[in-house]
Amino acid sequence: MLTQVFIRLLLSAYISLIALQQTHAANILAIFPFPGPSQYICVQAYLKALAARGHEVTVISAFPQKKSLQNFRDISIAEVLDGYEETIVDVITEERNKWQELNLYYDFFTGGTLSVLKSAKVQELLQSNEHFDLIIVEAIQLDAIYALAHHYNALLIGVSTYGTDPTIDELVGNTSPISYVPLPLSQLSDRMNFWQRLQNLWHHLLHQMHMHLFYLPNQAAIHKQYFPNSTADIYAVRKNFSLVLLNQHFSISFPRPYVPNAIEVAGMHISQRAGKLPTDIANFIRDAKQGAIYFSLGSNVKSKNLSKEKLETLMRVFASLPYNILWKFEATELPNKPPNVYINKWFAQSDILAQPNVKLFISHAGLLSTTEAIHHAKPLVGMPVFFDQFLNMERIKRAGIGVFVDYKSFTYDELRSAIVEVMENPKYTQTIQQMSRRYHDQPMKPLDKAIFWTEYVLRHGGAPHMRVTAQELNFIQYHSLDTLLVLIGGAMLVLLMPSWFVYRNVRRLLLGDCGKTKLKHN
Repeated sequence: MLTQVFIRLLLSAYISLIALQQTHAANILAIFPFPGPSQYICVQAYLKALAARGHEVTVISAFPQKKSLQNFRDISIAEVLDGYEETIVDVITEERNKWQELNLYYDFFTGGTLSVLKSAKVQELLQSNEHFDLIIVEAIQLDAIYALAHHYNALLIGVSTYGTDPTIDELVGNTSPISYVPLPLSQLSDRMNFWQRLQNLWHHLLHQMHMHLFYLPNQAAIHKQYFPNSTADIYAVRKNFSLVLLNQHFSISFPRPYVPNAIEVAGMHISQRAGKLPTDIANFIRDAKQGAIYFSLGSNVKSKNLSKEKLETLMRVFASLPYNILWKFEATELPNKPPNVYINKWFAQSDILAQPNVKLFISHAGLLSTTEAIHHAKPLVGMPVFFDQFLNMERIKRAGIGVFVDYKSFTYDELRSAIVEVMENPKYTQTIQQMSRRYHDQPMKPLDKAIFWTEYVLRHGGAPHMRVTAQELNFIQYHSLDTLLVLIGGAMLVLLMPSWFVYRNVRRLLLGDCGKTKLKHN
């Protein structure tokens, strides 16, 4: 076992060394405009690694580095943070049907697109004589921003922080069979009954209709406004991706097909070495005689904004347990906080989960958090809130590595029972340890893989040989509707021919008899 690990490490180091020697330093522009910190956390280590390897990296985001880094320049668009917390509260509290949900994300992604293109700093960059070899974008319906690749005559790479969906599929000609690949906003699994497959199909059709009738035309208008001299339309731009890096891996999700330039890199944000914790936090975890629990609702949902009833229920549950609980709570004070609870505005989550005495992760089931839990083999109590978190929770349940608790309606008994079940039943820990071993059993670390394929694309001029011909086909050709129509028409003709012959012969006989009868009467 140790020999295999040693060989794998040597192979990874060798591949990285060879790639470094052969790849010339590139000027890279990365755009990650959304105000949710988790999206940027997913790519930060990747972008820093590119800079550390000698590439000049310019990043447009709301989260500039606190300390300057060599080869790393920030263009801050912090204005996108204005009103974001209120938007998340609205998303959580308001009930919406599927079409209203699509309209909500339409507004959100359109706002993200405009926040970049309207920025004075970005406009200054566009008007400058700077040149970029590679554009890296968040591949999440920012189609007008993809045009920066055409503007700079640069290669284009997308990063999806939650895996793929039909929209991301279109960027590289990937396919997600709707018979067993659930949409990210669903609560389905890869094993669907008839009604679930019907639901998945219906939601897929709604998504496609909304995308192609409303969203893309709007992005095309934005593209025309901000790139009036562009010779490529938005539909050509969005098919010009050399690569998409997907924050997913088959060992922690549902197995599914990918084209060659769709690369799974789940966990590339996780450091391979746990950082040292502050002394008070380390002692709080170490002194938990029956183990510690880490509780976080992620970077978008703030525990401080929970209702008074939810806060009281949580504190009653935590006070009744014999465990120490670390709670990501975004205010400095929490009245009536139990003595076995430690609150902080921010924790080094991965470093917390790396501690042996942390036995359970109570999470919102975000993909980054779920991946970190699997990386460190910590079972979960999941409280999904929105977006892909419900799909992630379905994976958690089916894998047997955690228990679901309804964020909107949980009671004292439900939450306490879920925590006790996972803490006292060893099957959850044993199952996630097995899953963690499968996840770690890869020829390259996720970050090394992301760097390798990025530089592969640079070395090979965009690697057009990796792109499937699907990108050159229209909807009818891609789905073989024209050839199917010919085959069906031919089959119908063959089937109808005998009927035609029968009809013609019967008619001839009948007409012949009638003709003879008429002659006799005459």
